[in-house]
Amino acid sequence: MQFFGGSDVSPSPPAPTAGGHNANVMYMFNRNGVCLFYREWNRPLRTLNPQQDHKLMFGLLFSLKSLTAKMDPTGADKRNLGVPQLPGQGCSFHSFRTNTYKLSFMESPSGIKIILVTHPRTGDLREALKYIYSLYVEYVAKNPLYDPGTPIRCDLFNTNLDLYVRSIS
Repeated sequence: MQFFGGSDVSPSPPAPTAGGHNANVMYMFNRNGVCLFYREWNRPLRTLNPQQDHKLMFGLLFSLKSLTAKMDPTGADKRNLGVPQLPGQGCSFHSFRTNTYKLSFMESPSGIKIILVTHPRTGDLREALKYIYSLYVEYVAKNPLYDPGTPIRCDLFNTNLDLYVRSIS
């Protein structure tokens, strides 16, 4: 955190590596707030149990989406704040950055929410999140053995996701 005229109070994270490995954590929620998928690649500090962590993350996203919808200078309709919007519809939230991490967010038209927490110097991840969603569609949603709304347990999805996330720089 930086104060006016002051210096950094908390240390900055190390610089991103040349070969990727900039992703820390990924969450995937359905429209009801159920965490379908959670993966850690680099999370040195664990302060909450997983259920509390998932609730806080979903609450943060809901609050940020509500805030952006209420602050939208072009939108006169402020009802149905929890309803997913189609891409390009209304004011949308994509990411925010602190001095220690960057949180990137994407919501599909079906209400699947993908959150990727990365190094703060990581660039725009909208295309990366779209690709991760395409992996979800290909290996999870099209899988006849997957029961929608249940946690994702698919080795092909996990393997391809890990390979892709390692390439993000």
